[in-house]
Amino acid sequence: MSKLTRRKFMRVAGAGALATTAGAIAAPALAQTAPEISWRLAASWPKSLDTLFGGCEYFSKRVAEITDNRFKIQAFAAGEIVPGLQVLDAVQNGTVEMGNTAMYYYWGKDPAMTFGTALPFGLNSRQMNSWLRFGGGNELLNELLKNYNCIGFAAGNTGAQMGGWFRKELNNVDDIKGLKFRIGGFAGTIIAKLGAVPQQLAGGDIYPALEKGTLDACEWVGPYDDEKLGFVKVAKYYYYPGWWEGCGQGHNLINLARWNELPKSYQAAIVTACGDTWDWVLGKYDHGNPAALKRLVVAGAQLRSFPQEIMEASYKAANEIYTELSRTNPMFKKLYDSVMAFRSDSYLWMQVAEYGYDAFMMRVRSRS
Repeated sequence: MSKLTRRKFMRVAGAGALATTAGAIAAPALAQTAPEISWRLAASWPKSLDTLFGGCEYFSKRVAEITDNRFKIQAFAAGEIVPGLQVLDAVQNGTVEMGNTAMYYYWGKDPAMTFGTALPFGLNSRQMNSWLRFGGGNELLNELLKNYNCIGFAAGNTGAQMGGWFRKELNNVDDIKGLKFRIGGFAGTIIAKLGAVPQQLAGGDIYPALEKGTLDACEWVGPYDDEKLGFVKVAKYYYYPGWWEGCGQGHNLINLARWNELPKSYQAAIVTACGDTWDWVLGKYDHGNPAALKRLVVAGAQLRSFPQEIMEASYKAANEIYTELSRTNPMFKKLYDSVMAFRSDSYLWMQVAEYGYDAFMMRVRSRS
């Protein structure tokens, strides 16, 4: 072997040895910093709701993609591990690592929970996103959730919701009295003040109750989901707006101890995937609702706006309840003061350019 050939051989052999050594060092280091982890996510939604439960599946997919499939989260529909309205309890006690739910389902534990989903006559979807990210909302909600051994991240939003399905037409406040009305979360306290009888049922349980007459009326989300759940078959009057949900904010709740065990990169993956899911869910609803509303009207839905008398009475009742709770619940008052200040300034802006533009475009859309 010539000297030149020998030198080339030594360089190649040396490089191979270095690569082998580097591989031996890098592999365990990678495994240490990016371990393989499997979690379970319990959702409050049935699989038939391909936007709410679909958002859970989308979130899991995004976490897997971001972590090169080393962090896997399997989504389970309502009832597969725990009932839909027991997700917070399951996360709190460690039955599952995380869940996707609406915080206002748990207002019975603390009325302040309603701020995590929708305060009646509160924020719309854009305002909610802004308040959570820049107005201190995330920090305040996690101060509350810490009492339940959880941390939460916004993941999915429905936009403004419909007012629901009624067997009879509503003309005034007296028509609400005695109605057995399925309504989500804290808003039940407001309609109860007007004489209705609020019922809280998970999504999959609403139709049978409405069909049997156990319910006189129900609300869920909006046209896309309401069509899937079949409400038009048993109640024809379809009211708007859902004043109790100017938006429907969903949360991923995570057991605090399990969250703290995660590598920082996996925590970042969850936060990023939650943000992606927020956009995905709202975009899918905005795409699906218009066509679904047309189909529902063809199927016999009678579209109605709530009479002004009912809107005003509901608004008055809501504010009376907020004043009372603010006297007795410091966390509720802290969140309420934050949301009200934010809402006031936000609408000051939105009524200028945003409202001006939207109102004009809605008037002229038929000319296009």
